[in-house]
Amino acid sequence: MLQIDLAGIKLRNFLILASGVVGSDVSMYLRAWENGIGAIVTKTFTIERREGFTTPIITAVRCGYLNAVGLENPGKEGMKPVIEYLKKCGIPTIVSIAGRDVDEFLQLASIAYESNADAVELNLSCPHAKGLGLEIGLDRELTVRIIKRIKDDFDMKVFPKLGLSSNVTEIAKSAEVAGADGVVLINTIRGMKIDIWLAKPVLSNKFGGLSGPAIHPIAVAVVYQAYEHLNIPIIASGGVWDWEDVVEFLMAGAKAVQIGSVLTDKGFEFIRETIENIKNFMNSRGYKSVEELIGVAHE
Repeated sequence: MLQIDLAGIKLRNFLILASGVVGSDVSMYLRAWENGIGAIVTKTFTIERREGFTTPIITAVRCGYLNAVGLENPGKEGMKPVIEYLKKCGIPTIVSIAGRDVDEFLQLASIAYESNADAVELNLSCPHAKGLGLEIGLDRELTVRIIKRIKDDFDMKVFPKLGLSSNVTEIAKSAEVAGADGVVLINTIRGMKIDIWLAKPVLSNKFGGLSGPAIHPIAVAVVYQAYEHLNIPIIASGGVWDWEDVVEFLMAGAKAVQIGSVLTDKGFEFIRETIENIKNFMNSRGYKSVEELIGVAHE
């Protein structure tokens, strides 16, 4: 009922663990899998080891969370062990990578390919890492070159993750033309919280990425609009806080849905509960498979 074929990758269901939520701890990835997640997106890897920003790097806000971790990761040397562990456990593995230019993306994609990852997610939308992420994704020409080179050099699936912008649909379409196998929409949105008693920003980086319920309606609108222009799968991401949010993404046109910050708030049990609730909803409404839900809000 919930199984999908995501650009040729067979998943037991459409729920995917978003990048960065549980860091690089493989035991946490395994917990998500044991609770029913359909696939894992790893922490974003960069060429060099990154320590990330100093604390505080995350703060709760009324409508979710602001975080500025700074893409902390062990660097390219840490990729292969994580991928091999997840694949040994039979877990569909999508590796998140971020680079400053085409060459860095190619180096990272090469390691993912040689380690038998199922796909790479191109982090083209991190809102708080200078020179990485959002600055890359807003450059349509560079985005196209990165995708084309990876697809030309490696026989693997490529999913660019794009952030909110005035022309995100146009960039997504360019990514499709360049050969992307699917797109991830959207990432966190740049925000800030100020401590009025100290008269200074709460986060050490000042700015962070807003996640949680506040961005969900925005993400739904982006997915809905993109669905009307794309012929490749959309992986939705942004503000899922209950099972109904997941169904909303599917009806807007997403084929798979990433979940992240909600696990910080509700724990890994949220995955299992969400799957059961969606099954019950589908049975009550007469849906035989998830494919019948995808894009139904456009009919």
